[in-house]
Amino acid sequence: MKPIDKLLSIMKTLRDPEKGCPWDIKQTPGSIAPHTLEEVYELLDAIENKDMNNLCDELGDLLFHVVFYSEMADEAGYFNFDKVAKQVATKLQRRHPHVFADNQLDKSDGRALDWEDIKQQERDDRAKATGVQNSLLDNIASAMPAVMRAEKLQKRAATVGFDWPDLEPVLAKIDEELAELRVEIQTGAGMEKLRDELGDLLFSCVNLARHIRVEPERALDQTNRKFESRFRFVEKRLREQGVSLKEASLEQMDALWREAKMLE
Repeated sequence: MKPIDKLLSIMKTLRDPEKGCPWDIKQTPGSIAPHTLEEVYELLDAIENKDMNNLCDELGDLLFHVVFYSEMADEAGYFNFDKVAKQVATKLQRRHPHVFADNQLDKSDGRALDWEDIKQQERDDRAKATGVQNSLLDNIASAMPAVMRAEKLQKRAATVGFDWPDLEPVLAKIDEELAELRVEIQTGAGMEKLRDELGDLLFSCVNLARHIRVEPERALDQTNRKFESRFRFVEKRLREQGVSLKEASLEQMDALWREAKMLE
């Protein structure tokens, strides 16, 4: 038996109403969605740490979730794993005409490789089939982390020219949004207004990241890791000095923070 067939068989056994696992039987797509997201983050950690053994393990966990969703859909009469695999294979061929088309397009022709043009055609075809007017911004998942979604929205809009032509107005927009936020803070604005202005500033920062070709999610993740490393250093040095975090002054912690930066 092929490994994928064995996995599919195990999944059916786990979901069997009589012989299956009580936990697996009672799950729904909604109930396992948070676990799927957790698996994705664990996979990203393995990639970040260049841990290939763990990467293999995490890919297996994620594949199990794909099989899990497919089995539940099959039980409800919607689709099965084979249809999932067939559909993505068809999509990959459709989106790579420069590789799979009978009359292969010239790989040097940038138009042949325009992924967004092909995806827009798919959205247009879907709109015709359903009779629902589509939008350029369709199919950008609302559950995506906000920083990533902001970048996706901006990139999609940029495909039709809705974008700053160069870096200067992007930087000016950040200055403008920061000034507006400062005014709201100084005038004692309510939480809703502060959230709105801060969101505008963050959105503008994502736009800057896009224009200088830096992935904002990775940039922020890198800063998170840097903050964690430095703060752990502060904790360690304070313990060595017999001082607790609550006892330490801001000046003491700041001095150790600067020490951590110098050691980097």
